[in-house]
Amino acid sequence: MFSSLAIYALLAIQAYTVSAFPAYESLAGLSREELDAAVSSVKWVPPPPPPGPLADQSAKLVHDAAHPYEPLKPGDQRGPCPALNTLASHGYLPRNGIATPVQIVNAVQEGFNLENSFARFLVYSTFLVNGNPVTNLMSIGDKTSLTGQDPPKPATVAGLDTHNNCEGDTSMTRADAYFGDNHSFNETRFQNLVKFSKKYGAGKYNYTVAAQYRKFLIEDSIQNNPQFTLVSPRLFTAFAESVFPVNFFIDGRDTSGQLDLDVARSFFQNMTFPPNFHRRNGSVSNVGQDVVTDLMPNFRPGYNAHGVNSYVPDPTSATLTEPCVRYVNFVNRNIKSLYPNPTGVLKEALKINLQYLYEATVAAGDGCTQVFPYGK
Repeated sequence: MFSSLAIYALLAIQAYTVSAFPAYESLAGLSREELDAAVSSVKWVPPPPPPGPLADQSAKLVHDAAHPYEPLKPGDQRGPCPALNTLASHGYLPRNGIATPVQIVNAVQEGFNLENSFARFLVYSTFLVNGNPVTNLMSIGDKTSLTGQDPPKPATVAGLDTHNNCEGDTSMTRADAYFGDNHSFNETRFQNLVKFSKKYGAGKYNYTVAAQYRKFLIEDSIQNNPQFTLVSPRLFTAFAESVFPVNFFIDGRDTSGQLDLDVARSFFQNMTFPPNFHRRNGSVSNVGQDVVTDLMPNFRPGYNAHGVNSYVPDPTSATLTEPCVRYVNFVNRNIKSLYPNPTGVLKEALKINLQYLYEATVAAGDGCTQVFPYGK
């Protein structure tokens, strides 16, 4: 096991030094004097701003000689997101699965041509709840000491495997957390995707299949998961992920909008680009999601209140048509619950990353009023 931040610096961008602490040990519980002493030992560099759009957004070979597939090594992190898993397996992200927000924004643009504001919004909203604001590192899988010393509890810095932040119930190819493993490829789920693709897409996955499969996944979890919940922010990622494979897993030279199921398995299970894979031509965000939401116009965020088949709406959650409620609740509830009283460099790091999140929200076209949980 790695025990010093000198090792972390070799694995990512060196942005700080700090005296060694046991893995996962929090600064919570220290006296004010002890906390100030710990913070004063940190050489901290503010997180850099996210990158802008790609200069060249055309279709491009991404499974190239500079980015070969390499199998996982012991300790490498992979998680619930097949896109990030694939990017790490090909070296667009650090192959160990520990990355900075800037690295992730660059990778999803370069590897898949995600639209810039969409990429920034996804990355910074995910990073704020699953990453380490001080070290500027996040695991795309499980919790690991490679993201550095944990901030004070109740922060978790538990990586993308963390349930019900961005990962959550009704995943396309991962089981609900209630059943034990929310991040590994699940063949039963994938066979459901195959079945719906054959029934509604003539053996291909497309927007029509995405809508029908999303509806099935929600109904299936209501009927079988006694702890099922689908509220913001997971509500938004659940619907967005339904169209993600159509938008980004089809070769950029193919304009049919029909995803081959062998190619789907390559991403979902094997975490690799198919041979000679080209990214899509032109950047895009969540185009096609309206096809999914139109099939369920009366769906409201909620949860199973008393075991299976007891779904009730949650009036406190943002709906899919309330992006500003989503933003305000995310900042004032999700972030504040993890970081109720940050101080020093932690507070500054949170303020900077929240600013990046807000800028992405505005750039995406949502005219939300900015909130400042830790002051301006």
